[in-house]
Parts: sequence; C-alpha cells; structure tokens
Amino acid sequence: MKMRKKSDLPSKICLTCGKPFAWRKKWERDWDNVKYCSERCRGAAKPTKQTLA
Repeated sequence: MKMRKKSDLPSKICLTCGKPFAWRKKWERDWDNVKYCSERCRGAAKPTKQTLA
C-alpha cells in the first residue's frame, strides 16, 4: 500500500469538542462508527451517575 498524505485521509468532526480528526489505522474496520477524537472526549460524552442523580 502506498503512503498517503494526512490531508488525503478522510476526516470527521468530534461530537464532543468539535475539532476535526483524521482516519487512523486502528479505526480501519470501524470508521463508520467512530464519533469521538479521543478516549477523553468519549468519556466526557457519557453521562455519569453523579450527573444523573
């Protein structure tokens, strides 16, 4: 497989922070379901028990 420039890779906007993020190899099989740029944003998006009470 040829090397690609990062600007040529698909990108999305993070639902939590609103910043754009690019495709990563580890997301290859699950790219359609990726919504957050990082574990931190994914954790911030989930409601905690404290906020529900």
